[in-house]
Amino acid sequence: MAIKDQIAELITPALQEAGYYLEEVNLVTPGNHRIVTVIVDGESALNLDQVTVASKLVSELVDEAAFMGETPFTLEVTSPGIDRPLTLPRHFAKNVTRLLKVTKTDGIVITGRITSNTDVDLTLSVVEKKETKEVVISLADIKRAVVEIEFNRKDEN
Repeated sequence: MAIKDQIAELITPALQEAGYYLEEVNLVTPGNHRIVTVIVDGESALNLDQVTVASKLVSELVDEAAFMGETPFTLEVTSPGIDRPLTLPRHFAKNVTRLLKVTKTDGIVITGRITSNTDVDLTLSVVEKKETKEVVISLADIKRAVVEIEFNRKDEN
């Protein structure tokens, strides 16, 4: 089993118990040093204190892991960036009301505000020619979905 998979298997239970999700483990080995990047998420966007808690959990486990061997490593624990593609139902649920750009598997691009989602589909409020309509997209039909950054959103507090 690859080291990044061993790390994922080791830290997932502790992260879940703390209320976090393991999104991804990346491992880069420039020379004889490893850089381990762990991307952690939650039901809502993580704040710095939550990332710190997750970092301590991960660090304690990885520091003691025999499979890491003697090779020195740097551990980076972070939350997903705003530009990270949404892929799972919980990603869409956490971003309800956000503007989303969806590229479907047939190449059609739709931009709209997430109004709801289920485990199998996503509903967007789309404005076309000054009219708003609801568009339901099957998650299986999504090639890529990313949150559009809005600097001057009027309806946020």
